[in-house]
Amino acid sequence: MSAASARLDPEVVASRRAARLAAVQALYQMEFAGSSAATAVKDVLNGHLPADDEGAIDTEVDADLFRQIVETTVEKQGELDTLLAAHLARGWKLERLDAVARAILRAGVIELWRRPDVPTAVVIDEYVEIAKSFFDGPEPGFVNATLDACVPAVRASAGA
Repeated sequence: MSAASARLDPEVVASRRAARLAAVQALYQMEFAGSSAATAVKDVLNGHLPADDEGAIDTEVDADLFRQIVETTVEKQGELDTLLAAHLARGWKLERLDAVARAILRAGVIELWRRPDVPTAVVIDEYVEIAKSFFDGPEPGFVNATLDACVPAVRASAGA
């Protein structure tokens, strides 16, 4: 975690972490179950997401960050998927990835693009940690490498 993030109030850090997890879960729900963005947002506002193996996480979700990630992902999914596909390791196709991994990558790229105020390392670290909560294998490393590969294109277009 960077010095700037370390200075943040622990409640702010926790609410952003919860927003990221909720966004990944919402994006997965939207893809897997065909839910709408409105349903996903409603689920978060009603306390149904984010959740872990033991149920709803008892942390306030940064609603603005959550909405920004989910709504921008839906709005820009075509561009986003083209960018991700161009930066995947050789031989990989976006549609071949696990739906959770796709959701993590999409959310991570959107945050890198839309939140230049959040240090790159923090964004990548947060999504790698989310990947670790879902996967025991090489996926967290794959998420790290893919997000890192996207940084020059994404941060340049964000003006960062």
